[in-house]
Amino acid sequence: MASNLVHITRRGFGETTRKDLWWLPSLSTFIGFSAFIAYSTWAAFQGEHYRFGPYLSPFYSPELLGSATAWFGPKPGWIPSWIPFTAALMILWAPGGFRFTCYYYRGAYYKAFWADPPGCAVGEPRHSYRGERKFPLIIQNIHRYFLYLALIFILILAYDAYEAFHFSDGIHVGVGTIILCLNVVLLGSYTLGCHSLRHLVGGGCDTLSNKPVRFALWRWVSALNRRHMMFAWFSLFWVGFSDIYVRLCSMGIFTDYRIF
Repeated sequence: MASNLVHITRRGFGETTRKDLWWLPSLSTFIGFSAFIAYSTWAAFQGEHYRFGPYLSPFYSPELLGSATAWFGPKPGWIPSWIPFTAALMILWAPGGFRFTCYYYRGAYYKAFWADPPGCAVGEPRHSYRGERKFPLIIQNIHRYFLYLALIFILILAYDAYEAFHFSDGIHVGVGTIILCLNVVLLGSYTLGCHSLRHLVGGGCDTLSNKPVRFALWRWVSALNRRHMMFAWFSLFWVGFSDIYVRLCSMGIFTDYRIF
């Protein structure tokens, strides 16, 4: 009985038959993500210029400790001066953890930073596959729990956007008001389109058609989920821009114009 043997040759690192600019998305992800990480880390260590009038930078919200306006007051005296301390360093681990473990971002930065693989149908530098079932990548499964924290942060940022209308001389709309409101819309669209939330509202049952409320929620989350990549990048850019705007207004470099 005749048999045909198929020999599969493993591609070397970067080897591919693709003719398109396959490396461009990974390069763009590497540059964009690196720029955000560098700026957000720098901003988190500053501990100043994160308030201007009714505006609070989303990097520092909620402000738990650090000033007279913080939830729990100024920095306690028992914290040694040599320990890096800002209000941002206390809370950024939560939204940062949500993004870092995000299903979309995993696929993006695995390619961009680890070349695992560099692109579809492109040879990678390793010859074994461990997946996310072993340490350390099994930690990525904590994403579903970071989701609950992210939903709380959306409510807090929504309150900050509400406060951004309340100036010392009354209710007004400034450029910063619009920026902080858009920040909530984009972050909310990204968070509410999360794969874990889609499973949370639509999983655990065989039939959704006889559960109208869950089915409606599942369709709504699914609509946002189809644009998850777009909202991931738009919200990442806008939350950084929101901090820059508040910071430069506080430093007197930008003027916050009133619309009415």
